[in-house]
Amino acid sequence: MLRFLTAGESHGKGLITIIDNFPSGIKIDEDFINEKLKLRQSGYGRGARQKIETDKIEFLSGVRGGYTTGSPVSFFIKNKDYENWKERMDAYKPVPEETKIHIPRPGHADFAGSLKYGLDDIRNVLERSSARETASRVAVGAICRILLRNFDIDFSSAVVGIGDVKIDADNINLFDGDILENIKRSELRMPDLDLENSAKALIDKMKDEGDTIGGLITAQVKNLPVGLGSFTQWDEKLDGHIAMSLMSIQAIKSVEIGLGVRSAFISGSKYQDSIYYNDNPDNKGKAKGFYRKTDNAGGIEGGMSNGEIISVRCAMKPIPTLMKPYLDTVDLNTGSPQKAFLERSDVCAVPAASIVVEAALAFSICYFFLKKFGGDSLAEIKRNYFAISRE
Repeated sequence: MLRFLTAGESHGKGLITIIDNFPSGIKIDEDFINEKLKLRQSGYGRGARQKIETDKIEFLSGVRGGYTTGSPVSFFIKNKDYENWKERMDAYKPVPEETKIHIPRPGHADFAGSLKYGLDDIRNVLERSSARETASRVAVGAICRILLRNFDIDFSSAVVGIGDVKIDADNINLFDGDILENIKRSELRMPDLDLENSAKALIDKMKDEGDTIGGLITAQVKNLPVGLGSFTQWDEKLDGHIAMSLMSIQAIKSVEIGLGVRSAFISGSKYQDSIYYNDNPDNKGKAKGFYRKTDNAGGIEGGMSNGEIISVRCAMKPIPTLMKPYLDTVDLNTGSPQKAFLERSDVCAVPAASIVVEAALAFSICYFFLKKFGGDSLAEIKRNYFAISRE
């Protein structure tokens, strides 16, 4: 069963990741992985940390001669900022009492994590709970995408809202050539360049006020076969796994598939995606087979892919570390009232989060793809895939 584990702290030596049960024979595209890591660090509204780090993947095992070997794939992403933190992050030196943090920041893992693990220094929580960990997940998603490219499965993502600056994305196709070009050109990864300036102005306003802002992200995947996932058990449902993957991303507070929440406000006759069959392909490029004229279900019915574009939408909350002491909190040692402290952060990280969402979606799709067509090698997966496809 495909799985991955990550380890590492925000200001430690780096991030380590292990991908288990990844098939052999996959040609690794290192430039593609590093490009996705670079995109995660970019975007209007990012903080000073991104000027320090230039994330690059370093494979430690499971890749030889440019191809995966079938052994666990492990890799390292170095934290360049560790040089400025090595005294405070040393594995053996005692932590001076005066450097310990006792004041939890609302909205972070600080409060619950410190009480859960009985820690007397909140840094032991914030280092691991930091979104720095998502660099590992972006690399995992990129590796999964490299496998899935062998089957013409492709992904795209975009920012469709910053605060109250939102575009109408109900019927958006992120694979449209003009939309893809706009996303590429936009510092906010927005498909509507006319709204980008309004979104930037809002981010600038938040920065001037020492505040932060969140937004909406859409991600899609196309060319999936019918039947990934299952209706037979709750934990075999594709949409359930996708929701878990995306909700586990730092600061993501909701996940919608297809119309999502909007499904509650329309009738069944307008929501359901009627099924059609094309037995006479026309010159417009529609292939022979089943198709839909709408995709309100977001490509998933009964916990399974139905062959249409899978479309998900996520809401990212404002980053809870603020540049001004707006938030009330307490000292965990004394209970005395305090103001939340400042840890270096971003004003808006929604564009970066869209890359993470895309990667998390890629892992879920790859997980169920290998469950259905899996083998120990790419050659075996191809035999299984094309044998079933011809049936």
